Amino acid sequence: MFIIIFFIAIWYLSLFSQTFLQHRYASHGAFQMNRFWERVFYVFAYITQGSSYMSPKAYAIMHRMHHAYTDTERDPHSPEFSKNVFSMMWRTSRFYRQIFHGKMKVEERFTKNLPDWRKFDRFASSGWSRLLWVAGYVLLFVFFATSPWLFLLLPVVITMGAVHGAIINWFAHKFGYKNYTLKNTSANLLRMDVLMLGESYHNNHHKHPSAINFGIRRYEVDPVYYIILLLNWLRIVKIPRLATVHAH
Repeated sequence: MFIIIFFIAIWYLSLFSQTFLQHRYASHGAFQMNRFWERVFYVFAYITQGSSYMSPKAYAIMHRMHHAYTDTERDPHSPEFSKNVFSMMWRTSRFYRQIFHGKMKVEERFTKNLPDWRKFDRFASSGWSRLLWVAGYVLLFVFFATSPWLFLLLPVVITMGAVHGAIINWFAHKFGYKNYTLKNTSANLLRMDVLMLGESYHNNHHKHPSAINFGIRRYEVDPVYYIILLLNWLRIVKIPRLATVHAH
């Protein structure tokens, strides 16, 4: 039971930190934070993402490229140019590493207004840091797994961030419904998104990239939107405009 609870907790905490910090904040600037709170959420992302931690700066550059080049060969993660979800994940990983290590020439438009805590990113992304996280996860499963079948969850825990990205970038470009007709294959994967914390409203997001609320229709509930509103009320974040899209 402990492993199941741990898995669910990591699933949602890692997903929240990714959609909050790397996606909505770093990639799209949907809200603002001062230096102190930005670094608090850097550390939170490292703790919750563990071995799959991604640099907010490198993630943001890659994600902005996805929006600019959706469904073309220059898209870092398009199902159109991968045979299966695993080959797409590997392709995305190559893009990310090249950006992170400065081995890819990046257009200036993708590098504006990015958070950048280089020392922390180098530490959090180091091989030994990832190995320590993996060792910790393995020990946790060894001591608390009550069935060998639970070890099937271990690879997902180790690659959690990549798994979340793959679910959206593969399946939400192949399945789902559309509120908007766009020049790409993005779709809304789930109508009531309790699984991906609003991230599965991918068609909505491609239409309104900087909106803090990924839901458009009344049944499209985006839980992270309400957390951001709370953080805005607490003055931890600042929302330039309380909502760019209203449900209808």
